Amino acid sequence: MAVIEGLEGTFDSVASTYAKLRPGYLNELYQDIFGFIPIGEASNVVEIGIGGGQATLPILQTGCTLTAVEYGEHFSEICREKFKNFPKFSVVTGKFEEVDFQEESCDLIFSASAFHWIPEEVGYRKVFSMLKKGGAFARFANHPFEDKGRPKLADEIQKLYRVYMPASSRPVEYSEEMSKARAEIASQYGFEDVKYRLYHRTRTFSAKEYVALLGTYSDHIALEQQKRGEFFSKIEQVINVCGGEITLYDTMDLQLARKNRS
Repeated sequence: MAVIEGLEGTFDSVASTYAKLRPGYLNELYQDIFGFIPIGEASNVVEIGIGGGQATLPILQTGCTLTAVEYGEHFSEICREKFKNFPKFSVVTGKFEEVDFQEESCDLIFSASAFHWIPEEVGYRKVFSMLKKGGAFARFANHPFEDKGRPKLADEIQKLYRVYMPASSRPVEYSEEMSKARAEIASQYGFEDVKYRLYHRTRTFSAKEYVALLGTYSDHIALEQQKRGEFFSKIEQVINVCGGEITLYDTMDLQLARKNRS
């Protein structure tokens, strides 16, 4: 989904649905993070944009101290409840770029499907200043792609997008070249040892489940209510006509970068 300036606050209006329907990340991704930067009970970690906590549990399970920064008040409350059994977990409600953090205080800073909402220069410079020497930044995201196994269904859904969201473009499957380009951004802000990796999976939904998921995306939330209702109803009808289910092909990308040790 494209980033549209000013929509970063829309997610909080559907926080409960978002927390329920948005996916987590593969264990392999976390193992690659921990192989890059060992995390344990003595580690201080910050998560940027916790959302519904989809990416948080594997990091918390290391025993680290984890402070999450979250713009949405409802998301903040959901995650305080969700992770209440972790005494070293806390949430600060606010925009990352406006929250004060001590310089050189973090072993790991990570952000899952959220860092793109922060102005690039502001975000990378602040992360760099917060990290200890040798500390790491992990940026990762999930990029869903249309149902490659049902091209007719994908085409019919795109016809509806041309009617109801004509400014949107047909999604392009996320590639290694895209991940490499994103990873290299960190080098412009003093990071070194830059790495990237892709992971793949599929998720299958019923028609009702799929339109509920669409209702957690900012550009869809921003549609006028009646128009959104008609749009989602027609998508649901198309899926049911084409077999009653839809499969998304996910590509997850991870970028890792380190603050120099000297």
